[in-house]
Amino acid sequence: MKRYSSKSPEEVMRLVTTEIIRRAILLGGKKKRSIYISKTSGGKGVDVTSLDPRTNEGKENLEKFLTPIRRFYTFSGLGSPEEKDAINWRVLNLPFLRRMLLEFQVAVSFFLKGSPAKNKLYRWMGAHIGKGAEIMQMVWLDHFRPELIFIGDNTLLGAFTQLTVHAYEGSGKFRYGIIEIVNDCVIGAGTGMGPVQIEDNVRTLPGTTLSPYFSKIKSGSVIGWNPPSIKEIKTEDSMNEIN
Repeated sequence: MKRYSSKSPEEVMRLVTTEIIRRAILLGGKKKRSIYISKTSGGKGVDVTSLDPRTNEGKENLEKFLTPIRRFYTFSGLGSPEEKDAINWRVLNLPFLRRMLLEFQVAVSFFLKGSPAKNKLYRWMGAHIGKGAEIMQMVWLDHFRPELIFIGDNTLLGAFTQLTVHAYEGSGKFRYGIIEIVNDCVIGAGTGMGPVQIEDNVRTLPGTTLSPYFSKIKSGSVIGWNPPSIKEIKTEDSMNEIN
């Protein structure tokens, strides 16, 4: 398991993307299938074989492709599950044993209370957890690539919050990105988010959905839905009470 604890989100994104490209070249060669990576959620993208870091030309192309580094990328061309030469997107991401270990660790973390021991477990999985952070029970931190999750100092994640760094879009296409929550944030219970950048002192109200509506949330913001409008039905009894 590789450790990226001292690296910035951009550095981690570069390393993770390079790893997946290497696996894509290997698996694509075995299946005789062309795999593409794109800087956007749409479009065909670039054939990964042109970004092979084992060759001088590929290494140069890869450096250009990753400059500047993006906060999310999309892979496509893996094929639908029923195709004989299809490549499973989970296999492309990580080896079998690493996937199974992460799934087990995430399952265990569901039932642990917010504590330093729980933070240590997340750090061991690869997530970046700041000092004084509290992660309540039943919070789901995506096991796809935990190293793409950054939670700052003194930040609270309420119960049933979901942090998802990837999205599978069908037909052998998936995208992934960075979730970065900086310091002193309060993420209300049941908040859901995909790749997003949250600055200091942000609060989300319970049940808020951040992605795909937000890509960056500025410091001091409070995010949530307006309360529903309520119109009471006036009855004879209620009118008597008013009178």
